[in-house]
Amino acid sequence: MEFRRLGRSGLSISEIAYGNWITHGSQVEEETAAQCVRAALDAGITTFDTADVYAGTRAEAVLGRALAGQRRESLEIFTKVYFPTGEGPNDRGLGRKHVTESCHASLRRLQTDYLDLYQAHRFDPTTPLEETMSAFADLVRQGKVLYVGVSEWSAEQITQGAELARELGVPLISNQPQYSMLWRVIESQVVPASEREGLGQIVWSPLAQGALTGKYLPGQPPPAGSRATDENSGKDFISRWMRDDVLSAVQELKPIASDLGLNTGQLALAWVLQNSNVSAAIIGASRPEQVADNVQACGVVLEQDVLDRIDAVLGDLPQTDPRLTQS
Repeated sequence: MEFRRLGRSGLSISEIAYGNWITHGSQVEEETAAQCVRAALDAGITTFDTADVYAGTRAEAVLGRALAGQRRESLEIFTKVYFPTGEGPNDRGLGRKHVTESCHASLRRLQTDYLDLYQAHRFDPTTPLEETMSAFADLVRQGKVLYVGVSEWSAEQITQGAELARELGVPLISNQPQYSMLWRVIESQVVPASEREGLGQIVWSPLAQGALTGKYLPGQPPPAGSRATDENSGKDFISRWMRDDVLSAVQELKPIASDLGLNTGQLALAWVLQNSNVSAAIIGASRPEQVADNVQACGVVLEQDVLDRIDAVLGDLPQTDPRLTQS
């Protein structure tokens, strides 16, 4: 396992992070989830990312139980706040009440006294940014949160938030955006703003929900049991990539990966890690062996001629419009 600093902070994290967005508490049984976490630990992964809203708060609880008994100082535990976790009007957003209460609830579910990184899961246009940043700063000063980050914020939002956070003495250190060979919307604006403000990227869906693994073939139905067949969570997210032009291009990446002794999924992970502003790529898993497979991307250096070959294969398929940032 290789490690990188998160933004300009002093926090080092594993460049492959383990996330449980649509797996724990929904897609896989708890024992399988625990096996995947153990596989991540065995592979040297120390960074674990979740969110209060995943699987209706169950994902945090599953992760907390799976990590119970591990040396806390050896782990970096990240979670997020913003989306609804209840029916009340204050059970959502980035107001002080929801941020504070959600933090306390996450700590209980994760069975920890503090969060290494607490992230604003989206930008909240209905709450003054000063209120949100002040609430995060108070949690830091109380020792419940060590660092603060954001997720899917635009370049302008990152700039505004970073300025306020610095004034409060708790600088933003990270952004968690979608990023992959096929989804490059952060490159033109979010990455430059983040570099300027000292944020590193912790990217989600580096495999484009699995489309970049090469297991989906053009003109054929998806394999039984794959994410593209999961009506509960995965199918909707991957549907945008289940086109023959995309799937055919992914098949053309296989020779490039093979020349490097990699499979296409490992190549896709290595590709996002070539971006110097990326601190970690988040992987998910429904089977332990997927974790062992993905970590083979660690430390892989892709020369410029390889990057050029990838671009030539993908052509104009990647999304690059910065307006597609999910905020």
